[in-house]
Amino acid sequence: MMDNIALGLSVAFSFEGLLYCTLGVVLGTFVGVLPGLGVMATLAILMPITFHLPTVHALIMLSGIYYGAAYGGSTASILLNLPGTANTAITCLDGYPMAQQGRAGVALMMTAVASFVGSLLGLLILATSAPLLAKIALNFGSPEYFTLMLLGLFAAGMLAQGSHVRSISSIFLGLLLGIVGTDISSGVQRFTFGQPELYTGLPLVAISLGLFGLPEVISNAGRSDNRPLEASAITLRSMLPAKEDVRRSIAPMLRGTGIGAFFGALPGTGSLIAAFASYVVEKKSHRTPEIFGKGAIEGITGPEAANNAATQTAFIPTLTLGVPGDAIMAMMLGVMLIHGVTPGPRLITEQPDLFWGLVVSFLIGNILLVILNIPLIGVWVRLLRIPYHMLFPAILVFICLGVYSVNYAVADLVLVMFFGVLGYAMTLLRLEPAPLILGLVLGPMLEDNLRRTLMIFRGDLWAIADRPLSLLFLASTLAIIIGSILGPRFRTLLRARQGMKQAP
Repeated sequence: MMDNIALGLSVAFSFEGLLYCTLGVVLGTFVGVLPGLGVMATLAILMPITFHLPTVHALIMLSGIYYGAAYGGSTASILLNLPGTANTAITCLDGYPMAQQGRAGVALMMTAVASFVGSLLGLLILATSAPLLAKIALNFGSPEYFTLMLLGLFAAGMLAQGSHVRSISSIFLGLLLGIVGTDISSGVQRFTFGQPELYTGLPLVAISLGLFGLPEVISNAGRSDNRPLEASAITLRSMLPAKEDVRRSIAPMLRGTGIGAFFGALPGTGSLIAAFASYVVEKKSHRTPEIFGKGAIEGITGPEAANNAATQTAFIPTLTLGVPGDAIMAMMLGVMLIHGVTPGPRLITEQPDLFWGLVVSFLIGNILLVILNIPLIGVWVRLLRIPYHMLFPAILVFICLGVYSVNYAVADLVLVMFFGVLGYAMTLLRLEPAPLILGLVLGPMLEDNLRRTLMIFRGDLWAIADRPLSLLFLASTLAIIIGSILGPRFRTLLRARQGMKQAP
């Protein structure tokens, strides 16, 4: 372990490692603070830049954006009641009432502390459990990988917010788009329509920018300018919490970290579900749950710790199993595949500099984020005053430059426009575009492992049930489907019975 940490320090503390880590967390905080932009759109915009960087530095920067946005997203949630990212939407419930009570500084300070605690403990879980999981995964074969990816896809669809049918439909659309290109086994062109640009498949960058970048610009085109906000209203003295605030926050932060670490490591769940679960646990376990929604400190420290812990542990299945936990991890997986790096159980042993360099950079990045979020809060508050009519045209320019710089192909710009319209249509139809990316990335890998499985068992797919791990993954998939379908009906029936008992 000490040798591995020393190797990670040599990578993360290099000039390039520190530079791209700092750049990533600054950009991530900037994205998180500004409501309406989003992590997915930013990662898609900056993804082309990483193709010109070494793999480890590219991942360090993209990871910094990811967990930096988890920090910065709480600022707009507390001050404006507008979540900077979807993961921090739960912070609005108690953060904004605290701001209305004149305690915005305390709320910002405690969210920064809770985020750091959750990230640090989540990072320790990542460093200790990922090598152990990688050793177990060395025994995985094609049947295990196929059923595990199937579990991840169904978990992403059934556990997502909103309609299950819409989420599953989005995943299947991503799987269909993943078919486009040259069949590896037979060399047959599938759905390329004779266009050489599609022989290698649909470009992940163009689809990501189209689905997450352009719809943001379109939906915010007629948006009015930001609310006026004074940075002088928040001082360092106003950010100092009372002893009672600290005492009430310790247990929620620890519980939130445990919940976030658990949900973050599960494929298909992610930090949004972790933050929501933490808030429910805190409210249910509190002696006076009626204070939640009115400025309870537990309502922001627990979910913030869960959100950031899940952000760190989400890298566990992605790096050790090659199965992304959510759409953001799917984009990270796509970047690694483009760089020629295959995530999986051999990644830690074959490329230890990449894994341990990432782990140590996470620690450096989280320390930098504490420095950025507390003393520079006035800067982030002023960023909330940037007019939208100036911000989003600049984003549109960066989208076009970014996608064209990858292959220098006009066809990629056409694909961005097409998927931009598709993404906006999906937004109007309340179809989540994030599961589509998950299906697009996992689709070819799922097909490849399915074919190998059929070759191993000579076409007998039912033989998968003879392998214990494959049977466990299939049973988990079935349990998630049944629980997601019957769970709401069972809760409705239970509430109806309770209402009948309480009726006179």
